[in-house]
Amino acid sequence: MNNDYDQRTPPSSSQPSQPNPGWERDVLEKLAFANLKEQRARRRWGIFFKSVTLLLIGFVVWAGFSRSGSEMETVGRHTALVRIDGTIENKGAGDADSVISALTKAYEDQGSVGIILAINSPGGSPVQAGIINDEITRLRKKYPRKPLYVVVDEICASGGYYIAAAADRIYVNKASIVGSIGVLMDGFGFTGAMEKVGVERRLLTAGENKGFLDPFSPMSDAQKNYALNMLEEIHQQFIDVVRKGRGARLKETPDMFSGLFWSGAKAVDLGLADGFGTVESVARDQFKATNVVDYTQREGLSDRVLKKFGAAVGASAVKSIGQSVLPSLK
Repeated sequence: MNNDYDQRTPPSSSQPSQPNPGWERDVLEKLAFANLKEQRARRRWGIFFKSVTLLLIGFVVWAGFSRSGSEMETVGRHTALVRIDGTIENKGAGDADSVISALTKAYEDQGSVGIILAINSPGGSPVQAGIINDEITRLRKKYPRKPLYVVVDEICASGGYYIAAAADRIYVNKASIVGSIGVLMDGFGFTGAMEKVGVERRLLTAGENKGFLDPFSPMSDAQKNYALNMLEEIHQQFIDVVRKGRGARLKETPDMFSGLFWSGAKAVDLGLADGFGTVESVARDQFKATNVVDYTQREGLSDRVLKKFGAAVGASAVKSIGQSVLPSLK
């Protein structure tokens, strides 16, 4: 018999790999575990954000109660201090609401024997300065036994002096800057630049003066005269406040209300100030109460944290645009 069959290579025993009968289950298990892992991660982040929110709310509530508690504490006989440090403007360092609130609390405290209003300001809004001046006049009449003295640090000019004029006395340093009794309104005009680059201003208004003081439109003589008359009116209000506040102490000169400013020493000579002193020396020598309690309202940590979630930057930008052409005492 032929042995060719025996000599042939036997057929390979290897077969194509068959899929695992349970592969569908493996895939489903992997998807289920992945989905479960994702849900756990979401739950953890949700718990985290909820915890942060609760902590923030708790912190704000705690800060509010702490502030209320500190305001209720009594400190005995003392000199009350309120500071204005910076530009006098709405929602700023010299905001009328904040200053008046602090002054009212200082007057109402039975332990305060007198109030020092420490001013370090170049001026600002005539409206805010006028509101504070009026309220000081009212509080002085309501509490005649509690004098209010202004102490000037570096500068008390324009709107700052508008406020100071309402005080019983004004104390300065010999090198302080005092005065600048005037009003200004500043801005820019771009009409010439627009003509050079070929830009046309298309401003539509209902009312011939609705575009008054638009920086991209030319200013007419009538509009300029109107603005100057308004500034003169506000300037006269300022002059009247100074004359009323300083009375016979004021030694008027031709340039006193011209917008010039003087050193503290010269201000004393002109009757714009009464003498030299600091917060400490006035509390010690005038009020005989060296314990000084600061009533100034300041932005707390909770307020700063909450502002992170607001639109403070956008609001500031809008405000700066809107106030660019308002009258200013600075």
